[in-house]
Amino acid sequence: MIHLQWKELPTVKTVTCVNTDAKKYLVSNMLTVGKEYEVKNETEEFIFVIDNSGNVGGYYKQYFA
Repeated sequence: MIHLQWKELPTVKTVTCVNTDAKKYLVSNMLTVGKEYEVKNETEEFIFVIDNSGNVGGYYKQYFA
């Protein structure tokens, strides 16, 4: 269960949030437009970052540049 250790792993890269316009989910309370986030893991569809809560969360790539 490596996902439990992602917070301690080295940062892969940083990304900037460009929007929080979600159709289905509320992401504006976890992401801030213009803020940079540390990427801990990445898949084809999702980026896992340390969000505003201080925990690792998975978000669609459409929110980042």
